[in-house]
Amino acid sequence: MIYKNPVLKGFYPDPSVCTANGKYYMVCSSFQYFPGVPLFQSDNLVNWKQIGYVLTRHNQVMLDKIPASGGVFAPTIRYNDGRFYMVTTNDTTHRNFYVYTDDIYGEWSDPIEVDQGGIDPSLYFEDGRTFFISNGQDDYGEGGVVQCEIDIATGKKLSHSKSIWKGSGGRYLESPHIYKIDGRYILMAAEGGTEYGHMITYAVSDDIWGEYKTAPNNPILTNRNKAPYIIQGIGHGDLIFDKHGDLHILSLGFRQTGIWMPYHNLGREVFLTPAHFDKNGLLYAGNDGTTDESYEINGDFEQEKLPVYTFKNTDPNIDWCYLRKYHPENYELSSEKYVLKGTDITLDDVDSPTFIALRQRDFVMELSADVSIESGEGGITMYMCENEHYDIALRKTDDSTEAVLKLNIGGIKHEQNKTAINGDTATLIVRADNYNYNFFVRCGDREQYLGSGQTKYLTSEVSGGFTGTMTGLYAVGGTAEFSSFVCEYSDGE
Repeated sequence: MIYKNPVLKGFYPDPSVCTANGKYYMVCSSFQYFPGVPLFQSDNLVNWKQIGYVLTRHNQVMLDKIPASGGVFAPTIRYNDGRFYMVTTNDTTHRNFYVYTDDIYGEWSDPIEVDQGGIDPSLYFEDGRTFFISNGQDDYGEGGVVQCEIDIATGKKLSHSKSIWKGSGGRYLESPHIYKIDGRYILMAAEGGTEYGHMITYAVSDDIWGEYKTAPNNPILTNRNKAPYIIQGIGHGDLIFDKHGDLHILSLGFRQTGIWMPYHNLGREVFLTPAHFDKNGLLYAGNDGTTDESYEINGDFEQEKLPVYTFKNTDPNIDWCYLRKYHPENYELSSEKYVLKGTDITLDDVDSPTFIALRQRDFVMELSADVSIESGEGGITMYMCENEHYDIALRKTDDSTEAVLKLNIGGIKHEQNKTAINGDTATLIVRADNYNYNFFVRCGDREQYLGSGQTKYLTSEVSGGFTGTMTGLYAVGGTAEFSSFVCEYSDGE
C-alpha cells in the first residue's frame, strides 16, 4: 500500500523504535511536558496508537520550573530478554538514566542513572552484555560518540567510556544507535543540527569497540538541499526491519508552513523512509537519499486519518499532557467536561499553570469549546512556550464577563481585542490554516471575530527551542468549565 508522510503528525520528535511480541513500539521526546516520553504501538509502522507514557511519576523525572525545551531529551527504546528499556537524558539536570518494564502497558521502574555524560543515550545488547552509547566526552576528555559497558541491573560502569566515532564532519553529532547486521556493527547518528541542515550518517566496524569507518556515501538521508520542498529537517533516525524483512528508518522531520515559508509550527514529526543495503554492503535510504511525501510498503491495510478529537474519544491519561509539575487537585476530568481550577500561575511563567493540552496535529484546524467561568480567566491557548502563545479566553471583571484575545510574542504581551458577553458562558473558537490562527467568540447565534495571529510567530524559527504548538485549555485565578470540546483537522483532501 501507499502511505503518506509524516506517519505521526504533530510535536513528537526524536523517534526511537523496537519490535516485540509481533508489534512495533515507539517513544518520542517530551521536554517540559508531563507525563514524559509518549509511548506508541503499531502493527505496520504506519499507523501509530498512543498507549501511554513512560515517565508517569514525579520521582521518575524532575520538571519543576524548568524552561521551555528543557527536560526530557531524545529517548531510546529497546527490548531485550523479555524486558523493555527506555533510556534518556534530563537535559536540565544533565543526567542520563533508564527505566524498564516487563509489561509495556503497565508502570515503568524508578530511574537508574548511568555515570556517563552527553546526550541522546542508547543501549545495545549482545551475548548478555549491555553497552551504553551517548554523544559527549569520554573518560579521557575526547569528544564524539562515547561508549561504555554497564551492568544493566544497576547502571554501574564495567568499563571506561571511550570515544568510538567523531562523525562524518557535520556539526552537532547526536542520536547514536548501534546495530549488528550481517556480522557488522552499524553506528548510525545524526549531524548538522536538528534544523535545515539535519542529516543521517553512519559508520561501520567489525568490532563493537571500533575502529568505526565512516561510510563513503554519507549522508544517507537528508532533505537539506531538497528545495523548494515542504519536508525539511530530516534526521535523528532509528533503523527497524519490518515483518516482511524490509528495512526502514523512522526519523524526525518537519513540514514548512509553505514552500517559500521557512517556518514550522507543528514541531518535529515522525517520518518513515525505506532503506536498504546494496550489493557492496552500503546503506542507502529513500529513492535518492531524501525523504519523500509518500512511499509503498508491504501490507494490506489503510493509513488512518486524524480523527475528530473530543473529550469522549480521548483519554486524559494518554492523549493529553500538562506543563512541568502536575497538580491533580486542579483538574476534574470526565468524558463530558473538563473543570480546571486556576491558580495565580499564568502561561507566561516558567512554572506549572493549570493547563492541559493536545498536540496540534495539522495546519488546517477548527477547535471549539463551550467555556464557563466563575471567576478569574479561562480559555484556549495556542501554546509554543512561555514567551510565545495566543490565548482566547473568558475573563471575569468586577461587574461583567468579557471575551479577550491576547497575543504574546517575544515577551511582548498584547491584548488584541475584547468584547462583553451576556452571562458567564460562551463558545470559544480557533480556526487555523498554514499561515494564521483566527479567533472567534459565539454567544447564542451571534459569532464575533476577535482577531488573528500569524503561525510563524509560534515556530522554532522565531521562538527557538525544540517543541511544537499545543492546543491547550487553561485557567488562571478561578475555575473554568469546558464542555462540547471538538478539534477537527483537514489535510486538504
